Amino acid sequence: MKKNKISFETNFWAHHELENPFEVIDTFLGSESLAFFKQTLSEIVFYRSKDEVYQKECPGDVFFTYTAFRSFLRACSALQHKSKKWKVTAVSAERRSILSLASLTIEEYENPFAVFENAFAEHSLADFEFFLCEVIHLALRPTIVEFDSDLLTPYIHIIKMLDASQLLLESQVEKIKSKEP
Repeated sequence: MKKNKISFETNFWAHHELENPFEVIDTFLGSESLAFFKQTLSEIVFYRSKDEVYQKECPGDVFFTYTAFRSFLRACSALQHKSKKWKVTAVSAERRSILSLASLTIEEYENPFAVFENAFAEHSLADFEFFLCEVIHLALRPTIVEFDSDLLTPYIHIIKMLDASQLLLESQVEKIKSKEP
């Protein structure tokens, strides 16, 4: 039975379609800094409860950011299944991330794939895409609108996925060799 491959839809912001989730993460975090994406997401979430429009001087940038984050979430969804096939090798002290633990627990720092597993065990890809669409919709409205969905938990998971993705880029990731019978 053939697996249905999810499209990462990177052609909108990366100008070509990427098919490997590791390449999507690399291109995503290569397009802007980790700090930029964390700050942007935090600002969008903050503006959802303000009566001001987020980036009203250039709302097209918000759409561009939305498409990049959506691709990122799709790649993270694919990475949740990689922990059985890939492992992060130990990072030496001199190569240790400037990010340190950031939002990650010690266990998540040692195995960043656990971040993706935990996030997608709690929320589906559709839930994360809904969150992203909803917070951007609310941030671009000139009025405050009441909402009844949980916007904090997906936000925390995305921040953790950003940190885990940065850690994956800074670490050596190698395929686990299958054990011969």
